[in-house]
Amino acid sequence: VWLRRTTHYLFIVVVAVNSTLLTINAGDYIFYTDWAWTSFVVFSVSQSTMLVVGAIYYMLFTGVPGTATYYATIMTIYTWVAKGAWFALGYPYDFIVTPVWIPSAMLLDLTYWATRRNKHAAIIIGGTLVGLSLPIFNMINLLLVRDPLEMAFKYPRPTLPPYMTPIEPQVGKFYNSPVALGSGAGAVLSVPIAALGAKLNTWTYRWMAA
Repeated sequence: VWLRRTTHYLFIVVVAVNSTLLTINAGDYIFYTDWAWTSFVVFSVSQSTMLVVGAIYYMLFTGVPGTATYYATIMTIYTWVAKGAWFALGYPYDFIVTPVWIPSAMLLDLTYWATRRNKHAAIIIGGTLVGLSLPIFNMINLLLVRDPLEMAFKYPRPTLPPYMTPIEPQVGKFYNSPVALGSGAGAVLSVPIAALGAKLNTWTYRWMAA
């Protein structure tokens, strides 16, 4: 039993750390300030799927509604700590915007609780809710950033490859509503990724029992 639990917790820590790394890589970590609207859909999908796979894995492992929110809180704390490293390099602390994961994880927990711990409902309904809600919460988060474009050009990073150079946001050039497109794509993709997270939980038990 202790080996199985240790393995689960190790997986949880690894996924939570990887969530921070994905935040760094999905748009250079300061995606909001550098690419703002043009990459919002890519960022939304990556964050929705990353959140749901770890949250549902952890939640089904414990079987306790509320665990997904706890997992999202871990991710948030890790990312806030990582902000400190950039602050030490001379960047303002509000230069990096931590994604809003917790409300979406709460919706996943509520789904699991309301359906009396139905795994399939958590995958389908909960996954859809995470994908739909995360872009909305993150756009609200983005709108509160202090003059993001000015900040991006004030603190350039010469190590960036050319395709990551800060550009003027092209609002409406590729799509009129990045929130709607991000929510739609996130809702569709988060369901199979949630199913993957649930399956990972099963595979772990089978591996430990072998």
